[in-house]
Amino acid sequence: MQLALALHVRNTVLDAAAEGARYAALAGSSPAAGVERTRRLIDAAIAADYAADVSAVTATVGGVPAIAVTVRTALPVIGLLGPERALEVTGHAAVEALD
Repeated sequence: MQLALALHVRNTVLDAAAEGARYAALAGSSPAAGVERTRRLIDAAIAADYAADVSAVTATVGGVPAIAVTVRTALPVIGLLGPERALEVTGHAAVEALD
């Protein structure tokens, strides 16, 4: 059951990072908006403690401008307790252009 909980936390945090990247990549949005969106999603799904270390940067993925949102958080090994920053996931999204 603990493995299922750890996978649930990983998948939830990864999904929040990907959604935050998509939000930040929208025309008129910003990396900071993606970080905030990611934090709100993690807070709603798990707990605010899991959203303490979220960052976003502009990047290039396959030659395409993109936003990368990274979340570093605890990996739950005993209930929701575990080593800090042991889990790191990154979500990417292509930057939307107004052409």
